[in-house]
Amino acid sequence: MSIPFSIKVRACLARGSLFAVAGALSACAVGPNYKEPVVPVPGRWHAQPQAGVKVDSVDSSTLASWWTTLNDPTLNQLIDNALAQNKTVKQTVASVKAARARRSIATAGFFPTLGASAGASRSDSDASSGTSSGLSSLGNNESYSAGLDASWELDIFGGQRRSVESSTATLAATEADLRDVLVTLLGDVALSYVNVRTTQSRLTFAERSLQSQREVLDITGWRAQAGLATELDVEQAKANYAQTRAQIPSLESNLAASKNRLAVLTGQEPGALAAILDERKAIPVAPADIVSSVPADVVRRRPDVRSAERRLAAQTAQVGVATAALYPSLTLSGSIGVDADSAGGLLDNNIGSNRYGLSLNMPIFRAGALRQNINVQNALVDQALASYEATVLGVYEEVENALTSWVNEQRRHSALIEAVTSAQLAYDLAVVQYNSGLVDFQTVLTADRQLITAQDSLAVSDGEIASNLIRLYKALGGGWSVFPAATAAAAR
Repeated sequence: MSIPFSIKVRACLARGSLFAVAGALSACAVGPNYKEPVVPVPGRWHAQPQAGVKVDSVDSSTLASWWTTLNDPTLNQLIDNALAQNKTVKQTVASVKAARARRSIATAGFFPTLGASAGASRSDSDASSGTSSGLSSLGNNESYSAGLDASWELDIFGGQRRSVESSTATLAATEADLRDVLVTLLGDVALSYVNVRTTQSRLTFAERSLQSQREVLDITGWRAQAGLATELDVEQAKANYAQTRAQIPSLESNLAASKNRLAVLTGQEPGALAAILDERKAIPVAPADIVSSVPADVVRRRPDVRSAERRLAAQTAQVGVATAALYPSLTLSGSIGVDADSAGGLLDNNIGSNRYGLSLNMPIFRAGALRQNINVQNALVDQALASYEATVLGVYEEVENALTSWVNEQRRHSALIEAVTSAQLAYDLAVVQYNSGLVDFQTVLTADRQLITAQDSLAVSDGEIASNLIRLYKALGGGWSVFPAATAAAAR
């Protein structure tokens, strides 16, 4: 059965002695050389508005620390705490350390292995003295040995180098994963914080409405006692009051969940942030103008894209590792040994032995397993390439959706401001006209419900504007350069 041998190898074999051949072959590396894939990149975003968005460079300070544009000291403090204490970050840091150690293990294959051995033995034997007394004498035999063994597998076909190439790319992918975790963490903290403030704002509106409805219910009760209102009006006022009161527990549950989420994101137990979050504060106000960047810059900046690309590179190198297994392996070995009949005699080198040799291991028949392994690795390359391309497309989708949401929420917010103004005026007029007997109580209830709905929707929209800004900057890869010194040191 013929054994595959490349033209490069045959050229190397013709150069001279065996050791010279080994050195020449070390320049050979089978398997494909990695080339970064080229994906289509649009020149601009389809959903980017004509005004309100500034296109900036990849190193924009606004994108690097986008959360500071919200001008909220509490948010800044929470992000600092999360970067220092988040448990997911610590898990990913440990993954980086493990990947770095695996790369060191792969690199160690370039060097010879050296081992030492030592031994001692003793044997006792009885021998007849041959005297008339029949007494026996005892014979003792002792032996001691020490030695050094060394072996070195020459990386003739580059399998070891491809393995190091793969582990290096995997390390880079893991480091990109860490940056991606940090980018995601920044967005999660900011979104949870905005949700806290939004829910608090909705609670404030609900409590104000509840107080107003309590007053309307009392007035309706007094009017009914005076014969100016019916029992139906009283029951309708009670139902309206109860519906608003029923909304408050749900809002409180949502608020507690957001606070607990923030506590966990910052590496603390639930309830630990009560001191800084219980006081109700306004929803962070997003700036009127935002910063964006061109698609090509976003692809270069996003850590998840970098991670997918490096994993493709790592898998491509694995094809070379599998291909190298088809070829012979060459191992240099040697040993030095010393034997003596006493421990001190080892230093005198009474009896020594030296051994060295060269061994060749050639795969002849593996029932096609080696070539099938190459097919497996090539299929995994195709899978990694598809994953990379899908990640890039996902980035485009995420940014386009974030830009669209940002623009449309601005329009919705403007309309809701008008709605709240009109609803407040309609409610005030309805109350006045009802007290004057010009309209029935149903008109007051309708106006009240419209006002509550409009105020709640406006509070939600205030939060959505800030949240959409956060989602946009997260989609653009904002904060990718945030790499605290403590985190960087821990990952080494």
